[in-house]
Amino acid sequence: MEIKLGGEKLINEGISNLKSIEEKILENNQKLPPFKMIVTASGDARIKDIVYIVPINMLKA
Repeated sequence: MEIKLGGEKLINEGISNLKSIEEKILENNQKLPPFKMIVTASGDARIKDIVYIVPINMLKA
C-alpha cells in the first residue's frame, strides 16, 4: 500500500513503486499480498493497472 496526496503523476509513481516491490517479492519466492492499493486525499475509487486507487474518506469501518 502507498499513500499519495498529489495528483495523477504521484499515483503513477506509486503504481511503479508497487510493481517494483512485487518483482522483489517474486524474486525471493515469497507470497504476494492479496492486493495493491494507493490511498489518495480525494477523487473517485478506481482500479488502474491492477492497483486499487482509493480516496481516504472511503476507508472507514
